[in-house]
Amino acid sequence: MLKKSVVEHTLEAALETGADFAELYVEQTKRNHIAMVNGQVETALGGLDYGAGIRLFCGNRVIYAFVNDTSEENLVRTAREMASTVKGTHLLRLPDWKTRQWQNINPIFVLPDDVEKRKKADYLAAASAAAFAYDPAITQTRTGFLDVTKNVLVANSEGVWAEERRVRSRFTVEAVASSATEKQSGHLGPGGSVGFELFDQINVEDTAREAARIAMTMLGAKPCPAGKMPVVIDNGFGGVIFHEACGHGLEATAVARNASVFAGKLGQQIASPLVTAIDDGTIPNGWGSANMDDEGTPTRRNVLIENGILKSYLVDRMNGRKMGAAVTGSARRENYRFAPTSRMTNTFLAPGDSTPESIIADTPYGLYAKQMGGGSVDPATGTFNFAVLEAYIIRNGQICEPVRGATLIGKGAEVLMQIDKVGNNLKRAQGMCGSISGSIPTDVGQPMIRVKEMTVGGRG
Repeated sequence: MLKKSVVEHTLEAALETGADFAELYVEQTKRNHIAMVNGQVETALGGLDYGAGIRLFCGNRVIYAFVNDTSEENLVRTAREMASTVKGTHLLRLPDWKTRQWQNINPIFVLPDDVEKRKKADYLAAASAAAFAYDPAITQTRTGFLDVTKNVLVANSEGVWAEERRVRSRFTVEAVASSATEKQSGHLGPGGSVGFELFDQINVEDTAREAARIAMTMLGAKPCPAGKMPVVIDNGFGGVIFHEACGHGLEATAVARNASVFAGKLGQQIASPLVTAIDDGTIPNGWGSANMDDEGTPTRRNVLIENGILKSYLVDRMNGRKMGAAVTGSARRENYRFAPTSRMTNTFLAPGDSTPESIIADTPYGLYAKQMGGGSVDPATGTFNFAVLEAYIIRNGQICEPVRGATLIGKGAEVLMQIDKVGNNLKRAQGMCGSISGSIPTDVGQPMIRVKEMTVGGRG
């Protein structure tokens, strides 16, 4: 993406006043998005973004700048301006580059760029038609397809030279059901680090019908009762609770500042012995997978919690310095405009031994949260508030009537200890995660779990 001589001159300029680490991150991103409303194209956008970020360390101090102009003259000038704020005592020399090699974990079979826009639109139109055909009460549909091709180069003063092409594709569908007094919606968004072969892996019409089913189910639902009760959370996107309420607290971004409830608890029991939690950036074609992180470190499988014991944090280079901890291949950023920090990739609870049927049958009364929505979390305390998009009352070990307006309220550390059933039906789902290094694609996942007591909020 850049000549090695340009990279060398940039890093040499960055180091000339005594910084103890310098890094150049270069990125070219091509993005295409088609969106339909009611089967008609609303937007069809494409764009190319290109730029670079330069980062310096001096002890635990970080200096970061980004540019769109990657000419040698501009990069060297920017690096020198950054270096002018540093007064170190040792001048580093660049070592020989050690190009990192790996077996590609995300093979791409059909580049989305090679597919005509009309073919992409045909899939979206078919999904819209399937949702409308599900029931006359479906009054609106939104369908979309996003594909992103990102080329990345990371070079640093420790001799790392790492390059990667990342391709991601995602299909989204939303169906809205309406009555005389209300509207309800269902939404699904499967995707992965895959090309256009995504549409060989999913059936867009079945996905659209499932979104319509959710909307129709909630349209006739009664208000959810409030109070403390057992809660069964289904697999797939149910994992968003662990991701938000617990996962962010295991990122060194929070731990290094002692702004996490899990700081200083390595080796301690923080969860039920039934809980094993993993962040794995190496899952083939996973939505959050990559060969390397955004510091050029190979991704890996990190066991965060094993049988309830805290085993590891997710650690990036700078926070690793502060903590005296090794990096874990977890540094991520939205694009070159952001400095990287520790983030999740594909994070999930490992499966247990219980069947979903036995978990339901063993619950005399409670809430069954089948589809989770968004929410808010305080990472320092783990306190969360999540909406449930599709929920049912459990009575006498059976799933009964649907209820709407349910919210789950609690603290992540307490929920981890309250898990008393873990299913054998692990499933992952895709989402976007926001933090100080921007919005990034992440997988969440879990098997069905039961929390023996949670606070459930309801509304009329």
